[in-house]
Amino acid sequence: MAQQLDYHAIHAIFTRFHAQEPEPKGELEHVNAYTLLVAVALSAQATDVGVNKATRKLFQIADTPQKMLSLGEEGLIEHIKTIGLYRNKAKNVIKLSRILVEEYGGEVPSSRAALQSLPGVGRKTANVVLNMWWGYPAQAVDTHIFRVGNRTGICPGKDVLAVERAIEDNIPVAFQRHAHHWLILHGRYTCKARKPLCGTCLIRDLCPFEEKSL
Repeated sequence: MAQQLDYHAIHAIFTRFHAQEPEPKGELEHVNAYTLLVAVALSAQATDVGVNKATRKLFQIADTPQKMLSLGEEGLIEHIKTIGLYRNKAKNVIKLSRILVEEYGGEVPSSRAALQSLPGVGRKTANVVLNMWWGYPAQAVDTHIFRVGNRTGICPGKDVLAVERAIEDNIPVAFQRHAHHWLILHGRYTCKARKPLCGTCLIRDLCPFEEKSL
């Protein structure tokens, strides 16, 4: 775990991220808050590419909780059986859809506590929805962010909650809304787990990682 970088280094890093990609976007396809929630829930231990392939046709016929209930669990399984853990995920999607219809008037709630009370929705999923749909500066820490945060010293921590707190505490407010997207994309395409592309890295001169592959 690298030591926490100072304010000036972090500001410089996110200034570069912003210059390269001013409005970073999540890669999960969705048409409203509900389909975003379902897509994120389905993406656990799966790739965004794999989820998008499965949900393109699904969301054409089931883009609301009521339509998903009409499709039913077996109908949903037919669409998502290429995704890992699809049976359990299908059960959770049907359960959360029923709760949304019965308790929230078919709308997706905009509080972290309400979102986390839904079946199959953890803190990370809730934070993604809060950030991507409502623009709230919630930080969804995945394996990419955990690795990048600790490797670079941008937001080091022993667990995902510690990394989330480090982002909130140490990244300037102006960069908070898009911080987790910049970090995810950096981890996915540059600061990879096994062979980081340090030679072409945008922030290599500011990164203290000792095993740079230049």
